[in-house]
Order: sequence, then C-alpha cells, then structure tokens
Amino acid sequence: MVGPIPTPKVDWSGWNISPITETQSVTVTKTTESEPLLSSSPTLDDCEPSRPDIYSASPAWLGRPQIRSRPDLSEDQPIMEKVKSSKFAHFVDKLAVDSEPGLTDAQLMLANFDLKPVEPERRQWGPWNFVGFWIADSFNINTWMIAGTMITDNGLSWWQAWICVWVGYFISGSFICLTGRIGATYHIGFPVVGRASFGIWGSLWPVFNRAAMACIWYGVQAWIGGTCVYLMIRSIWSSFEDVPNGLPQSSGTNTRDFASFFLFWFFSLPAIWFPVHKIRHLFTVKAYVVPVAGIAFFIWAIVKAKGLGPIIKQPNKAQGSALAWGMIKGIMSSIANFATLIVNDPDFTRFARKPKDALWSQFFTIPIGFAVTSFIGIIVSSASNVIYGEPIWNPLDLLSNFLSDNANSGTRVGVFFISFAFALAQLGTNIAANSVSAGTDMTALLPRYLNIRRGGYVCAAVGLAMCPWNLLSSSNSFTTYLSAYSVFLSSIAGVIISDYYFVRKGYYQIRDLYSAQKTGPYYYTFGFHWRAYASYIAGILINVVGFAGAIGRQVPVGAQYIYNLNFFCGFIVSSGVYYLLCRFFPVPATSTTWMEVGDIVEDVSLVYGAESPDGRFDEESATGREQFKSGDYRVQEEDGLRDRKLGQQF
Repeated sequence: MVGPIPTPKVDWSGWNISPITETQSVTVTKTTESEPLLSSSPTLDDCEPSRPDIYSASPAWLGRPQIRSRPDLSEDQPIMEKVKSSKFAHFVDKLAVDSEPGLTDAQLMLANFDLKPVEPERRQWGPWNFVGFWIADSFNINTWMIAGTMITDNGLSWWQAWICVWVGYFISGSFICLTGRIGATYHIGFPVVGRASFGIWGSLWPVFNRAAMACIWYGVQAWIGGTCVYLMIRSIWSSFEDVPNGLPQSSGTNTRDFASFFLFWFFSLPAIWFPVHKIRHLFTVKAYVVPVAGIAFFIWAIVKAKGLGPIIKQPNKAQGSALAWGMIKGIMSSIANFATLIVNDPDFTRFARKPKDALWSQFFTIPIGFAVTSFIGIIVSSASNVIYGEPIWNPLDLLSNFLSDNANSGTRVGVFFISFAFALAQLGTNIAANSVSAGTDMTALLPRYLNIRRGGYVCAAVGLAMCPWNLLSSSNSFTTYLSAYSVFLSSIAGVIISDYYFVRKGYYQIRDLYSAQKTGPYYYTFGFHWRAYASYIAGILINVVGFAGAIGRQVPVGAQYIYNLNFFCGFIVSSGVYYLLCRFFPVPATSTTWMEVGDIVEDVSLVYGAESPDGRFDEESATGREQFKSGDYRVQEEDGLRDRKLGQQF
C-alpha cells in the first residue's frame, strides 16, 4: 500500500492558486519573476518538465499541487534569443494569421479563425441567400457548355439532353443537401468535416485534392471570363480582333486572348478580399442581372434561327445502345459538374442560421436553376446548327459569330451587354465555387499562415499559371477531365457521407476535431484513418481501367461501361466498404441512435481544458459523458442503449 505523499515546503506568496477538488486540476501562475519559486525544491524524480510558468495538480494527489520544475534554459538562452530576434523570425511572425491564444504548436496546425466553428454573429445566411446563391451559380457559361456537349458529342436531341439535365442535377442536389447538412448543423467547413472520417492528419490529402481541383477550376472559369472580356472589347473596337500575336505557337494561345484573360483575372482580385459571410450580396446582384441576359440571348438565337420550329425538329443522331449510353454520359456529366461542390458545400452552409435554411432552398433551387440554364444552352446550341449548319457548343463562340456577320450597332450593343453579364456570372462562380473553396482548403493545409483570403489569392495565382486554355481546346478534352477528377471526389464524398449518416449517426465531438492529442477519438493511427483510406482507394480502383480507356487505351468494354457510371461507382464502393470496415472494426465517438448535437455549438474555445467564453458549449451534458477518477470517460446515450468506454483521457 502506498503511503502518504510528502508535501514539499513551498513559499506560495505571490502565486494565484485556483480551488480544486479530487477530480479537478489546478493551475498555478506566478505573478512576478523576481520572487523565489521554492524554499525547498523536490528532487527531479518527483517533477515533470513543463512550460516555465504552468504547474498543475493531478487527481491522484487529492488536492496537493504537483510542482513541476522549471527547466534550466540558461545554456540555450543566448541561441534562442538570437533566433527569436532575427529578422527572418520577425518576418515569419508577421505572416502568422490570427488564432485563439493558448493553442499548442500542434493545434496551430489545426485551427485558426477561419477554421473554427462559425460563431452566431457570422451565421447570416438564410434560405433566400441560398436560393440567390444557386440561381447565380447556375447561370454560368460552363453549365451551358456541358448541356451543349450532350448534343454535339453524345448525339442527343434537345429534349433528350434536357431530361439528362433534370435527372443529373436532381441527384446532385440530393448529394449537396447530404453534405451541406453537416456544415449547417455543426457550422464547420469541409476540411474539419474530413477529420472525423479520414483522421486529424489524414484529412489533409482529401483537402489537397479539393484545393487542387478548385485552383484548376478557377483558371478554367477565368479563361472563359477572359473570352467575355474579349467580346466586350471587340464589340467596341472591332480592330481588337486583329491584334498582332507576340506569343509562340507552342504556348497554345495568342496575345489577344491572353490579354483578355489577364484583364478578367486581374479585376477579379478585389472580390477575393471580402469575407465569406458578406459576399452573399454579390450573388444577389448576379441573380438579377445574369438571368435577364441569358433570356435575351435565348430569344436572340431563336429569332436568328427563324423560330423554334427548325430547332426542335432536329432528330437525335445516336441510336440504340449508343443513345442509351449517350444519355447516361449526359447525366454523369451533370453530376461531375457538381463533384467539387458536393464535397465542399459545408464551406457555405456553415454560415446558415439553422440547418433547415440550407435544406429545401438547395434541394429545389439546384435542379430548377440548372435545368433552366441548361435549357437555354441546349436551345442555343441547337439554334447554332440551324443558323450555321454545325452545332456550336460554346455560347461565346456563337456571340463571336454574331459579331462577324457584318454586325450593326445594335448587334454590337447586344453582344457587349450579354458579354458583360456573362463576365459577372463568371466572377461570381469563380469566387463562390473556387476561390472560397480553395482558400478554405489551403487554410487547413497551413492554418498558421493562411486564411481564406490568402488562400484565395494563392488559388488565383495557380489559376493564372496552369494554362487553362489547354483544357478548353475541345469539348472532348474538357468533359474527359471533368469525369476523371470526379472519380477522386466521389470516393471522398462516399466516405464522408457514410461516416456521418451511417457510422456516427450525426454525432461529432467538436473540440476533438481540433485536437492533436493521440488519445483523441479522431486521431486513429498516427492521425490517419486506415478504414477511410482503404475505402477511398477502393472507390478509385473500380474506375481506373475505364479511365485508361477514356484517354485512348484499349480496355475491356465492361470497364468502359463501369467508367460511364464513374461517380456512382466510386461513391457506392467507397461508402459501402467504409461502412463494412467500421462494422467489423468499430471506431470511437459514435452513436447507435441519431444524435446531432450541433445546437450546442456557440463560441467554442479550442484550448485544451478550456470552456467556451459564455459557458454554453457543454458537450459532456449533451452526450451524457461522465467523468471518472481513473481519468477515462464514457459516452452514455440518453435512452440507455449504449454505455461504451472510449478510453480517452479527460
């Protein structure tokens, strides 16, 4: 039997000591540096090294403070002082972004202001903000292009292509609502959501994937916006068409097009400066201006084609099984257009006032808004076949043809204002779907030095450097690229949705999502969750052979058919494998009944052992966590169905 522990003789004058109980810790803070620490110090065997001015008490001491010795830094002090006082260290310190005081070095790699749960003051998105957001996002040229390729590449008629659009975007809207609910409930973005399923450090790879996709999309959308600028300038000065080219042919572009692209890219930079909860006003303006221009273009194309009759009478070119697979490819192209947004919708829904605000507003607006925009694109592409004898899948190319047909002043004015509206559409889409998403993801990759604003500017720089014109050289390469990357993102979405809805049943421990402690429920194995990665790889492998066939390799026809369903195959395989692995190898911090506790998330403090400033965040009370003298805790549900020991130090 262990005898009583001797209490060292300590001079406590000048110290502030908080009251303690048997199961609480004590924090002792020295008020002045000049006063002595100990009148009779314990030996080093009785002490543990810690931070210089922090001392704690263990429950085993039954209230007696455990004195931890101050390490002797006298030998290293001159070196450390030189490092800290160097110009480089000062510069690096200036680059650091704002974060909560008291976080450890490991936590500084997991949290900053833009990554922490959104506090109530910034939850300003209501249902009509989401309606305006998706209406504004739907009216972009990329949506027109995807709908147009269903006719030009898949050989569909206008009504067959429109059916594909309705089905594809209805499915996309359903996936959006599934991932968006996570952000709207717990007010956290995609990088933090991914930590629950992929692990604290393992989530960085999916985040990097999404950030890379956003940067590439930023460049693509900026290049399309540059074409709008080109048409605006050309409608004023027709001589702009004949600007001498000073770039080599190997560059893939010319001086005129690159200058237009750079102008759009440059004037987009100020929009990245505004915080996410305030840019909703840009979407409101876009939701009024762009649809008017789209409808005007729609009517203009019908008039030039001499009515709808010649347009709707065009038959489909594909027949038999080619027609069936053409429609399937059209549906999958619509879903692939949403692959990035399906994964990172929590980046926007985290600003919702309540989960319901982000549900029906998204579920109905997405299929309706994108179906209307796609219908305009389908009819305009069909009209181009009547007017010029060949289908033009890019509406901007059609506007360019309007200017080339001995355009009068009315045509020039019309092209200018439609191009201006489309440029505004591209700006809003680029900010919402790409720079904000990339900025949020990069914040998670380097939270100590990057926030959403800085990440957005990094995204813009990458978009400039990646030569986006090469992706848009033909409709085939563009859709092939879309399908390829949707394979990776579908596997990520499958793991996240399976983890939240089927494994955890809506239960997250918010503070632990920002904890680098090895005992945390989301730390798994060295911060990586092997079940998630096994499922993610399985979802990719099912499509690998088919992708090789899509880029021209000879592969079995069965693999090609599987790849035609790439998003579904990746999603179903990854989510199914993840669920089965978690059934056979259970994970901690789960619930056997549906239990979302996001309503208790207010202004959360992420410091170890701290409580929220207002004291309202009480995860223990919400989940029935009980504290024991052993230092372990249990999660016990209210109905008493589960009492599982998690073995994490409290």
